[in-house]
Amino acid sequence: MFNLFRRLRRPAATPPVDLTADWIVVGLGNPGARYAATRHNVGYMALDDLLAPGGDLLSPLPGTPAEVAPLNIDGHSVLAVRPTTYMNLSGEAIAPLAERLGIAADHIIVIHDELDLPAGKVRLKLGGNENGHNGLKSTTEHLGTRDYLRIRIGISRPPAGMPVPDYVLGTVDSGPELDSSIATAADAVRLIISEGMPKAQNVIHSR
Repeated sequence: MFNLFRRLRRPAATPPVDLTADWIVVGLGNPGARYAATRHNVGYMALDDLLAPGGDLLSPLPGTPAEVAPLNIDGHSVLAVRPTTYMNLSGEAIAPLAERLGIAADHIIVIHDELDLPAGKVRLKLGGNENGHNGLKSTTEHLGTRDYLRIRIGISRPPAGMPVPDYVLGTVDSGPELDSSIATAADAVRLIISEGMPKAQNVIHSR
């Protein structure tokens, strides 16, 4: 089962000095133990799952509100990024890194929670509206474009009468459904980078 608190126990590694990458992969969420197991943090969880097989560790990046880890996916240089801002300021971490590395929007993958998908479903898209998601709003604002790639992890809509902020900041239900969606989102990253978006959509959307 995916450990919701695994990321809190990870020691920081030495920050990389010379950053180079062909892709940026961002897991959206809110920092700190208070938010670790919430629905809004499934993007953080999926990024951890992507890092887990190689034992890669996120490190603070001086001068940027983010923790990062360099990865190699099928021969491609990838920078995994976890913003350390709150969700509504995510773009403050993403845009400076994209500019520093010279990475275009179509090589930026953002993993996030999605109210408009049933819990457990994962869907991929290029661009489009933010649908009220504050992390996406900030990313779009700071990048100056909507044309980045999204990996959307379904969390369903709140019950009638429950405010959306209370729902997304509520504890996500642990279990096989969550484990599967987190693993699928991590698989989606690998597929997008190694096979391209259309192939990744065909594979992931058939699950």
